[in-house]
Amino acid sequence: VQLQASGGGLAQPGGSLRLSCTTSGISLDVYSIGWFRQAPGKEREGISCISSSGNTIYYVPSVKGRFTISRDNAKNTVYLQMNSLKPEDTAVYYCATDCSDSPDNYWGQGTQVTVSS
Repeated sequence: VQLQASGGGLAQPGGSLRLSCTTSGISLDVYSIGWFRQAPGKEREGISCISSSGNTIYYVPSVKGRFTISRDNAKNTVYLQMNSLKPEDTAVYYCATDCSDSPDNYWGQGTQVTVSS
């Protein structure tokens, strides 16, 4: 099973992008879904997570107030709305079926986000 992460691209500083995470292989509504990112030369970091019900949400301090995670279980999709983008947000973004970075998760293939003027 592989998740599909999409919505990345090139944005200017201060701009916005919305990432989506979905799959046809499993029902995501039983999983917490985490968003992770890996910048060039850096380790992958978890940046946000949402519980299966959507009632519990976490953001790493560097994105809190700028990014919003949400889910639509009817569409089997989790979103990451990214506003006020900064060059340091440039990374490959991944979604996974847990808040922890574990090889036991189902992972998406990653979507590139580049923030540059």
